[in-house]
Amino acid sequence: MKRIALILLIAIATVGASSAQEKKEAVHIYNPQANARADIDGAVAKAKKEGKHVFLQIGGNWCSWCIAFHKMVDNTPELKQFINDNYEVVLVNYSPENKNEAVLASLNYPQRFGFPVFVILDGNGKLLHTQNSAYLETDEKDANGKKKTGHSVKAVTDFLKNWTPKAVDPETYKQQKAK
Repeated sequence: MKRIALILLIAIATVGASSAQEKKEAVHIYNPQANARADIDGAVAKAKKEGKHVFLQIGGNWCSWCIAFHKMVDNTPELKQFINDNYEVVLVNYSPENKNEAVLASLNYPQRFGFPVFVILDGNGKLLHTQNSAYLETDEKDANGKKKTGHSVKAVTDFLKNWTPKAVDPETYKQQKAK
């Protein structure tokens, strides 16, 4: 009996050890130790110099929607290129380790919309827009007719197109009116 118990104990320990090894590696998209204020200030300075705006993606490694959004951008070359051409991007962490409360307060508390939440700043650091990402979710259905989880590439692209420096420049519209 002792022998069977010992074999059973070893089997359980072996299964537990292999399960621990099979666990997914933690996601490290957001950096809880990052100095969000310094990162934003650097992005604003670079955006001003390059004629871009700043796109803040606020969320955390704990947030499945934040991770899904980040992967969607990485896996959509046209969207990724559009963002790189028009925005300086800063990922602002929100987690128990670092809620970046002072930074988020200076941005009028965008976390009120949940995560991820997107903030657009101009090249002077002026807040232009805060976007609740729920409005950018996909309407696509899976094979069973159930709504898919994730954001719509088209909705995200349209949103970002509306906040480029050209889109918010009054001269853009004065020129159109003259034609």
